[in-house]
Amino acid sequence: MDNNAIDDEFPCSLTIDVPFPTPRLASVAHRALAVDKELSPLVRRTFSVEETAGDASAILRVQYKATTNRMLRVSVNGLMESLNLVVEVMEELDVDVLEHNKEDGQ
Repeated sequence: MDNNAIDDEFPCSLTIDVPFPTPRLASVAHRALAVDKELSPLVRRTFSVEETAGDASAILRVQYKATTNRMLRVSVNGLMESLNLVVEVMEELDVDVLEHNKEDGQ
């Protein structure tokens, strides 16, 4: 079934693409976020890591389906809070991020 197809049971959907400087960092974020299962049976979430063509970066893709827009919003808010924490930890502790920041002059 096409991920973008309208599902009668879960009609509300959203795809979020989060860019990372390396596939390893996207994979780390994926593993850190995927351990927390959705609390509501009214929401479904899938993760994938897509490598971008032409450079060393990657995208963490999160696809949501929910029964209502409210349930979708609540779940996405939770993801964003968790994603913020994961990225902050990467910025402080991960060698790839530190090297990437040096290259960008930050």
